[in-house]
Amino acid sequence: SMINYTKPNMDIWTGRIDDDKNYNAFRWHQWVKPLNMMDETISLDSNQAGVAFIGFLSDEGVRRNLGRLGAVNGPKSIRKELCNLPCSFSSNLKLFDAGDIYCEDNDLETAQKSLSLAVSKIMDMGLFPLVLGGGHEVALGTYMGIKTKTNLGIINFDAHFDIRPYKNGASSGTMFRQIADYCKLNELPFNYYCIGIQKRGNTVELFNTADALGIEYLLAKDIEEGALEDAFASLDNFIEKQESIYVTICSDVFSSAFAPGVSAVQPLGLHPSRVLKFFDRIFTHKKVIAMDIAEVSPRYDQDNITSNLAATFIFAAVNSIASNNIKL
Repeated sequence: SMINYTKPNMDIWTGRIDDDKNYNAFRWHQWVKPLNMMDETISLDSNQAGVAFIGFLSDEGVRRNLGRLGAVNGPKSIRKELCNLPCSFSSNLKLFDAGDIYCEDNDLETAQKSLSLAVSKIMDMGLFPLVLGGGHEVALGTYMGIKTKTNLGIINFDAHFDIRPYKNGASSGTMFRQIADYCKLNELPFNYYCIGIQKRGNTVELFNTADALGIEYLLAKDIEEGALEDAFASLDNFIEKQESIYVTICSDVFSSAFAPGVSAVQPLGLHPSRVLKFFDRIFTHKKVIAMDIAEVSPRYDQDNITSNLAATFIFAAVNSIASNNIKL
């Protein structure tokens, strides 16, 4: 059962109202519906698609990783930024707030397990799980909740590989190493592609581990400076080999000019409009089945620009899901 679950708080979903009857004038706060995972189930018509937001209120992984705390409040601030977004998709796309999973008494492992159950449940209802972090330790919970792992590719937008050894316990720097070990144990392929890796943020040993595990990656400087054809070709090639894709974004992939409110700031991180090109490209393959966004830390944010940036990527994802899945 999902311990550590709280049902959706719909009081957050308020904002500007231009019209209360004309869908074309609607904003997300007028369209999102509550989904209490404990007692409700949703069934959509064949011409409909649905996205369920679920928050992961934890930065215990960041604390263990000696990062700046604050991402536990990310889900609330991201939701606030989603409220006034326009419903620029067909009304056949339904939006749900499925509540939150929280971390209690520093027990990260239980929180991750609860999140995996929530993600599974959301997918069983035929909805797309969009998880709002929390620290990047959210990724282990999301991944474990995805049922079809046989040909699943993970695409991570991140300055860090997050593949450190975890003999002293798991953290927000170990998830993909944990996933690699899980795959090895269960004879599953470990298909992991990382976009935005910083040389200054990963030791030589981590690069060696990445090579040993067969991880594919694009360095931040190659994305920021070069033409994108080669990078796109490499990404397309990875996606074509997978049956489905799970996308995870660590907000520290972005330059601190655009994302000051993160656990580990990156002065030379990526420009969001460059990242968005990759992000949109991934969705055109119509294989993305789950997504999360991590490490938005409101206490270090300025004017909510990091939460707003997260909302921008969620907006892009939701519009892609609508155009990919809805037969108009």
